[in-house]
Amino acid sequence: MLVGEEYINIVKDYFRFLTEEFGFQIIEEKIRSNTFYDVRYRDSTRAISVSYENIEDYLQVIVFMLQNGKLPDYDDKSKTLHLNHLNKVFHSKIRQPDHSGSTYFKKFGVESPFERKLFKSAKELRFCLYHFDDLL
Repeated sequence: MLVGEEYINIVKDYFRFLTEEFGFQIIEEKIRSNTFYDVRYRDSTRAISVSYENIEDYLQVIVFMLQNGKLPDYDDKSKTLHLNHLNKVFHSKIRQPDHSGSTYFKKFGVESPFERKLFKSAKELRFCLYHFDDLL
């Protein structure tokens, strides 16, 4: 089972591109006992949640389109964008392979199945953010 502080540190490392390249700030680090962990980022128009339900082994990355600076209703599918949905939209519209993240992500030593899952999500999110304004 993953420990909360370990999760927070891995997310901050793998998703560092959010602050370094896209101007997001970390606005919240949440550890709810040993069951739920969440790191939230925000820029002027979006908030991103990278959360993990430890017992269920469920990782979720969501991009929220802010409405007057506030989070939209979770059920609003046009403003609450799950990474798996973004991947389908972006990969169907972008025909050529995108290798923009291959150099950036070479520095990570992915060791566990969980780290592979988180690493994959980080690469997918970075890809989507590079094409976000063009496709949404």
